Amino acid sequence: MMNRRSVLKAVFTGGLVAGMGVLMPRVAMAAWSKIAFEAKSQDAAMGALYGADPSASAEVTLKAPDIAENGAVVPVSVKSSLAGVTSIALFVANNPQPLAAQFTIPEGTLANVSCRIRMGKTSDVTAVVTTASGVFSASKEVKVTIGGCGG
Repeated sequence: MMNRRSVLKAVFTGGLVAGMGVLMPRVAMAAWSKIAFEAKSQDAAMGALYGADPSASAEVTLKAPDIAENGAVVPVSVKSSLAGVTSIALFVANNPQPLAAQFTIPEGTLANVSCRIRMGKTSDVTAVVTTASGVFSASKEVKVTIGGCGG
């Protein structure tokens, strides 16, 4: 049995990665795709996650600003009315690493996520929703006036 002291000791003496393993459920860590997050192109990242290009769907709704005044904090939200959504991912085509975020959606949960992403320059943002029946997407171009990824 772990008490608070042993958890804190594991976090501080074992380093950040080991500490995160103590604090985070294994389920969340198992779904992480290192290859997809380190990919240098959107096609490579999508290939690592899905093996093929997703189909465009009106049942995937992507909300993002037309113009982002600051690329370091671009608000994005994705929701889907598709049945059985298991994951939602966000891609920014012109970023150095296009996979910006990936969310695991537990069974019975509303497929609706919001976050802020970084964008280095004007680019298409693509939301990809995975279900048992396939992989579906929606895209939108976001113009960036001040860069967020190294600019």
